[in-house]
Amino acid sequence: MTDETAVLSPSAAGSKRPAAEGDGRRQVWRSRRYRWDLRWSPYAFVAPFFLFFAAFGLFPLLYTGWAALHQVELTDPDSMTWVGLKNFTRLWDDEFFWNALRNTVTIGLLSTVPQLAVALGLAHLLNYRMRGSAFFRVAVLTPYATSVAAATLVFVLLFGRDYGMVNWVLSSVGLGAVDWQNGTFASQLAVSSIVIWRWTGYNALIYLAAMQAVPNELYESAALDGASRWQQFLHVTVPSLRPTIFFTCVVSTIGATQLFGEPLLFNGGAGATGGSEHQFQTLGLYLYEQGWVNLHLGRASAIAWAMFLILLVIAGAARLLRGRGASR
Repeated sequence: MTDETAVLSPSAAGSKRPAAEGDGRRQVWRSRRYRWDLRWSPYAFVAPFFLFFAAFGLFPLLYTGWAALHQVELTDPDSMTWVGLKNFTRLWDDEFFWNALRNTVTIGLLSTVPQLAVALGLAHLLNYRMRGSAFFRVAVLTPYATSVAAATLVFVLLFGRDYGMVNWVLSSVGLGAVDWQNGTFASQLAVSSIVIWRWTGYNALIYLAAMQAVPNELYESAALDGASRWQQFLHVTVPSLRPTIFFTCVVSTIGATQLFGEPLLFNGGAGATGGSEHQFQTLGLYLYEQGWVNLHLGRASAIAWAMFLILLVIAGAARLLRGRGASR
């Protein structure tokens, strides 16, 4: 048997050439699509967030700023009369606005400082190895998962003037009963206790996560140097948690500035006045009162933007303090 050499005919060679060109086009298209995927996929993934933020965050913020420059009533929101900065200048002479601002600062301090201190202590205890640690970690988060309405109504019963458990305990130790809803400092303390109860566990878990990221070598070195657990906590744990503590301080301050549900429900059926003498009316309550009780949407929008500017000032001051602390 002899070997035969196969020679392609011109028609066969012509059929191979279009197939090769088609494969080359497909490879170019796949390469181009791959480059597009690398370049534009990250933007496609984050686009839904920006779309929702623009629709439900940025647009309401800008529209509120526009409404703050007009006289607008809730009964006729389409009728807007230009007043310029009048709604903002009125706040400067508005004693109720300054009262709400003072109450917001007081309640914020009464709730934020003890809340973060207790949360740091709880996180330090939960950081040790113990039986049922998972149960305790879930337990401290339970108040955060509780509805603000349910929690506040329970605290209203606890702080009742005549039959509240808190006054019963005070009377049993020889102290007089306190009118928690009508006293200025007492009502602010009661509202702050609700905030402390709801948010301490949440911040404790944040601190716990940060503590578990601290290298064990630091604690071992401190123990070899003779440092006690308390000294290790002060000189190892706390310095390592400075960024986390800063974060929780900023977030808690923002939450305190926007405080609304707790003082509203603590006031019972009196509405958004924050007590008979506005003794625990916060900025959030005052905004609600102007916009949805007095029906002045323009004034309410000005209060909302004033709160936004206050938060910007607080954020700027916090960033400045952090920058000075880091430079030392």
